[in-house]
Amino acid sequence: MADEIRRLIRVRTDKGAKFKRDGFGKKSQISDSWRKPRGQHNKQREQKKAKGNLPKPGFGSPVGVRGMHPSGFYDVLVFTEKDLDGLNPKTQAVRISAQVGHRKRAGIQEKALSAGLKVLNAREVPASAKKTRPAPKKVKEEVAEKKEPKKKAKPVPVKKEKEAQKVKEEKKELAKSPKKKEIKAEPAEETPKKTKKPKAKKAEAKAKPELKPKKSPKQKDESAQEKKTKPKAAQKPAARPKKKGGKGVKDNE
Repeated sequence: MADEIRRLIRVRTDKGAKFKRDGFGKKSQISDSWRKPRGQHNKQREQKKAKGNLPKPGFGSPVGVRGMHPSGFYDVLVFTEKDLDGLNPKTQAVRISAQVGHRKRAGIQEKALSAGLKVLNAREVPASAKKTRPAPKKVKEEVAEKKEPKKKAKPVPVKKEKEAQKVKEEKKELAKSPKKKEIKAEPAEETPKKTKKPKAKKAEAKAKPELKPKKSPKQKDESAQEKKTKPKAAQKPAARPKKKGGKGVKDNE
């Protein structure tokens, strides 16, 4: 089968089916990609001599070799190392995309060669590009650590340190001692509560006034007569009204 493929590829090249665009080589802006001539007076469309052939039946490549690379493999475009999985090294070859950088290209080429795949556009990668870089997650973590300033621990006073050490030593001794279960916290001394004196009742504080006995109608009449018979108190002479004037001024008689 390999000999037959080589023969068919040779037949394809012997036909010389290489179609070029009209005007290619005359102007720098015109590429060699094929375009059908459509001009009314175009010599290539009229198939004049030495103007180039047009695509016609008979120029096509054999069906068994159609779309195949001259090396005898079907090329597969690859962008990452994962694209290499599942490829057949007997019939398929690798073509690394031009968008891939040096560092990734080195990894793809090494993996393809180890898998027995052929690289159609292999290149020499510079040694500086082969250096492995840390993963993007690790880089972010390192940057975050650098940005966060480390908090300085506050100096602990010497007295507090000694007290803390004493407390730790006492706890260790208590833990080691066998009479740990017997030890019980002594109840704190109960302070005598202040007893409040009972408040004296308002009824006792304020003695009720004694009720006077009611007078009979006869007694009322007698008391009224006594009031009438009693002489009126001597009336005091009315005070003379003060006259306006300064001190030491006598009234005119």
